[in-house]
Amino acid sequence: MRVLVVEDSEALAGQLRAAFAEAGFAVDHAPDGEEALFLGETEPYDAVVLDLGLPRLDGLTVLRRWRAAGRTMPVLVLTARDAWTEKVEGLNAGADDYLAKPFVMAELVARVQALIRRAHGLARPEIRLGDLRIDINARSVTWKGAPVRLTALEYGLLAYLAHHPGRPVSKTELTEHLYAQDFDRDSNTLEVMVGRLRRKLADGVIETVRGQGYRMVADEG
Repeated sequence: MRVLVVEDSEALAGQLRAAFAEAGFAVDHAPDGEEALFLGETEPYDAVVLDLGLPRLDGLTVLRRWRAAGRTMPVLVLTARDAWTEKVEGLNAGADDYLAKPFVMAELVARVQALIRRAHGLARPEIRLGDLRIDINARSVTWKGAPVRLTALEYGLLAYLAHHPGRPVSKTELTEHLYAQDFDRDSNTLEVMVGRLRRKLADGVIETVRGQGYRMVADEG
């Protein structure tokens, strides 16, 4: 999954990027409201962490413009003041959750993970597709009850497909959600990873849809 961190404090932004990267996210950073507005309108993020007190364009304005433009990604608002009026303004502007500074980093990451789950209709942090089990919190995978060892990118690809079972996902979409903006993207890497996943699971779990990309089989069993 790919997340946008919008925070003007360089120190806090670094901590946020490190925490999300450790949790397996691809992370982009915007230090001001104008860049955040542009990235949020042009890049397909799975979630956004948005500070309200931003230079050049404030966070509430950014959020309102995203929603007016039809951008529906989950947004968690950060506020420096634990004031109920600011929380209400953020929620009314289209925020999905809020967290007041200072906060515990683990709670923030967990809240963003929960927002992404809910956006995909998942009530619990586990995906079950036939013999496949994916524990989202632990970032672990089992196949027919046996643990499967995956690299970070293999897990990310499998988890993204599993969040969209039965739907063809293009290589472009996978690349956009697996890699941060400044990452050297190579579509051939996706083919290699899919091949490795098929060997570790089973050939029929991930189908190739000609001209459309890959599809996670949604059958039970």
